[in-house]
Amino acid sequence: MSRICADVDEVAAFRDRSLAEQALPYVFLDATYCKTRVNRRVVSQAVVIATGVAADGHREVLGFAVGDSEDGAFWTAFLRSLKARGLTGTQLVISDAHTGLKAAIAAVLLGAGWQCSSADITTRRDIPVGHLRRRERTLAA
Repeated sequence: MSRICADVDEVAAFRDRSLAEQALPYVFLDATYCKTRVNRRVVSQAVVIATGVAADGHREVLGFAVGDSEDGAFWTAFLRSLKARGLTGTQLVISDAHTGLKAAIAAVLLGAGWQCSSADITTRRDIPVGHLRRRERTLAA
């Protein structure tokens, strides 16, 4: 039992660590849904993750969170928690085109640009293929 508690403490320390040590100009945001047990029921919950990339190319998982859905309020709270831990210098955020996520990025990461991830481009059919770069056309085909 003490080993399990030590692992829980390690995860908590990771989730609460300071991000103020270096600027991270690029931040990737993504989410997936996983089945979890809540109050003796199995439900689908959103698991969101943020990965930062420093100017020298070093990648680091910044944080993760689990919630009932991937709505704008959840993304906003998650991004605010990253900012509160010291996330600075973000110039570009790469994510899917989820409306709530884009609104949260605009509200919390002021001045940061946004780019649709290539993985999302492969599933979106509202973007005419002629408007994509050569690499993205291959992915969309």
